[in-house]
Amino acid sequence: MLNLVWLKSFVEVIDQKGFRPAANQLGIAQPTLSQHIQKLEEQLGVLLVQRGRSRCEPTRAALTLLPFARSMLRLDERARESVMNTRLRIGASSNIGIYMLQPQVRAYKDLGNSPEVDLVIDSNPAIAQQLSNGELDVAVMEWWNETPGFHAQPWRNEPVVLIVPPDHPWATRADIDRDALSGMSLIGGEPGTGTGRLLAAFFGDHGAFPTVSMQLGSTEAVKQAVKAGLGASLVLASCVKEEVQAGTLVAIPVREPGLAKELMVIYPGNLAGHPPVSSFVGQLCASAE
Repeated sequence: MLNLVWLKSFVEVIDQKGFRPAANQLGIAQPTLSQHIQKLEEQLGVLLVQRGRSRCEPTRAALTLLPFARSMLRLDERARESVMNTRLRIGASSNIGIYMLQPQVRAYKDLGNSPEVDLVIDSNPAIAQQLSNGELDVAVMEWWNETPGFHAQPWRNEPVVLIVPPDHPWATRADIDRDALSGMSLIGGEPGTGTGRLLAAFFGDHGAFPTVSMQLGSTEAVKQAVKAGLGASLVLASCVKEEVQAGTLVAIPVREPGLAKELMVIYPGNLAGHPPVSSFVGQLCASAE
């Protein structure tokens, strides 16, 4: 079993590019630090650090070990914080984290007896991976592939709207139906994204599927493209509230059966009774009601 103390010394040497600054950063004697690295090299049977006159360089073996060492140290820290109820680490896919979740985190922090909160915002696949790796306590996501050992429950059903610039021919429409959408060329919504998955489920065998004219990578980029008159797009209604109020974009709802995403709250099953997780999830779901 790899020694976490040795791994911490190893990571610090790589980050500081030398034994002396690493020892100073860790608050230990340099011979002790050298001993940690030596024992780790002996245990693994490889050379990890090339000692130079002015700096140290990681070997190929060290670069292979480094991400695992960082992950193990993060898990150690997360385990300690979880047991002590001192910190809650929340993950959110990009649109949820940017446009919807932060007021909920603020309300949770305002309870007064809540632990310290970290909010991590990233792509849906990245958040799913961090949750699976044990780096997050709870995540709020646009989609989740059911995985044993995790509990998932709905948070809220968020409408998806078609956005166009104010001078678009459809800007005065009260709504838009599936047939009109099916023949459109949309900005964003490429396969594999949350919107792409939603469109695949929504259209199924009902006529043509919308084409994707641009793949811009973020909702902010999509909104700017629509404002510039480059096309129309489908986005979560919450993502364009400010633009609709300011009159820079028009949001057109989709006629029944409508188009919406069911946003999910996911957390490891072993944390179901963990006070910070249960209190945050309870508050989050109560806010949706």
